[in-house]
Amino acid sequence: MERYYSLNKHLKERFGERVKKIPIDAGLTCPNRDGTLGFGGCIYCDAKGSGTGLAKILTPEEQVKKFIEKFRSKGYKKFILYLQSFSNTYAPLEVLDELYNLVHLDKDFVGLAIGTRPDCVDEERANLIKKYQDQGYYVWVELGLQSIHDETLRYINRGHTYEDFLKAYHLLKSKGLPVVVHIIFGLPRETKEMMLATVRALSSLRIDGIKFHALYIVKQTPMERLYLKGEYQPLTLKDYATLVAESLALLPPETVVHRLTSDPPKDELVAPDWLLKKAEVLKSINQCLEERELYQGKFYK
Repeated sequence: MERYYSLNKHLKERFGERVKKIPIDAGLTCPNRDGTLGFGGCIYCDAKGSGTGLAKILTPEEQVKKFIEKFRSKGYKKFILYLQSFSNTYAPLEVLDELYNLVHLDKDFVGLAIGTRPDCVDEERANLIKKYQDQGYYVWVELGLQSIHDETLRYINRGHTYEDFLKAYHLLKSKGLPVVVHIIFGLPRETKEMMLATVRALSSLRIDGIKFHALYIVKQTPMERLYLKGEYQPLTLKDYATLVAESLALLPPETVVHRLTSDPPKDELVAPDWLLKKAEVLKSINQCLEERELYQGKFYK
């Protein structure tokens, strides 16, 4: 049996075939990196942050053309423009409109996915995103929440609160826009109960989608210094797999699971090593689901 509602299944149901996301780095930034709220970003981010670095090599238009050509050769016929790196609502409206307009570059784009922070969403930006939904594209917004616990958000230098997230979430939902939420397991000082409390809160909101991440440590970050001093210990694979399995059981059956694990950069990773073996991580999660007879929605109320 299928024990969770994956993005691949969701897109096949909606479009009748496989759909490939085209990830774009537009060269934007975040307010806790450029001095508006602070510098350096979250304590687990290095100088590159969430950027892929492609913006320094190729324009967004060139990235679109490169990836579409690549994935067309692999048999994909429909695509979603995914503005992935940094905060893709954190720029003047005219810049954002030009960026979102990339979805018009190719007739086979069927959707637009926008990754951002909760404190970078307002009425004007929500209306701008809504415009593309009104044009017939399948649109969703990805909000990086990470945790509902403000003490954690302060400690990791996130720069926003849970209340900021709720305001952004309800604003986007009032426009009829689906919201996908990113959370991180293994954040410093968080217990298992705190992590599951984040999932329960999102479950009560009936979020449209979720991305699970395991916290990993990369070189030249505050997290690396904590780790090397023995002040932080990453989750084990077993603990992470158990957390994800139990979380899936708490979620509404219709919440789309966009991601189950992180994809750390191999050359920059300090710990944990098990995250480099993605197939084993996914296998461990599925084994935990099967052994404990869990499935998405089992404990949803």
